[in-house]
Amino acid sequence: MTKEKFQIEYVFQNISFNVLWNSISTPMGLADWFADKVDVDGRLYTFTWGDHGQQAELVLLHGGSFIRFHWLEDESEKTYFELKISVDELTSAVALVITDFAEPDEKRDAILLWNKQIEDLKRSAGI
Repeated sequence: MTKEKFQIEYVFQNISFNVLWNSISTPMGLADWFADKVDVDGRLYTFTWGDHGQQAELVLLHGGSFIRFHWLEDESEKTYFELKISVDELTSAVALVITDFAEPDEKRDAILLWNKQIEDLKRSAGI
């Protein structure tokens, strides 16, 4: 079954751009909310949850804007997950736009998982 691309946008109140960027782009920041532990070896990231580890390659990094990873176990080279910061020019609201891929029957669960992880991100950022 082919995975479908989806996007979710989370708007944050009272968070600085730098705090959010560090939370999505550094191993320590990612370990605060995304995984229990994050190890980096060059472009290879190992995300660990409990006893389970999963590896992803850093595909793109645009400093201060977005970071994109590809899970190594994904058969399709076209799939990725991306964390992108967007700032509204009129309101200065900071948003995190997540792009991910899931099989159609797993999309709802993937969104619920992202919602839970974003709650963890907010908690770790103190908002």
